[in-house]
Amino acid sequence: MKIGELAARTRVAPRLIRYYEQQGLLVAARADNGYRTYTDDHVERVGRIAGLVQAGIPTRLVKVLLDAEDRAARDEPTCPKEVAEQLAAELGPIEERIACLTRSRDTIRGFLERTRHEVVLREADAGHPA
Repeated sequence: MKIGELAARTRVAPRLIRYYEQQGLLVAARADNGYRTYTDDHVERVGRIAGLVQAGIPTRLVKVLLDAEDRAARDEPTCPKEVAEQLAAELGPIEERIACLTRSRDTIRGFLERTRHEVVLREADAGHPA
């Protein structure tokens, strides 16, 4: 498949898919005409990359995680000490982002619960179960 179809199937812009390639997160084959070609495996990988990036994981760490997953799939050691150190160093900032998002969510939820628009909150909760 071409990049446009991959983008449509993953809901990731072609520009981002190219960026993922530049960062070494994704490798596409090239057709004789130079166009990138992708498989169903790329759909899954792009979805995984996008999910990690949306979760606030920097692409340099996404690469480390994906490389470890690839090694695990080949039954190779997956977490050398350097990788463990990189992952551990990221935990603090991730926890801080989670705490900030939790405070924001609680503030918005509290505001809606105290207003006459609590029905909006109930409708939102019904559409997004925890």
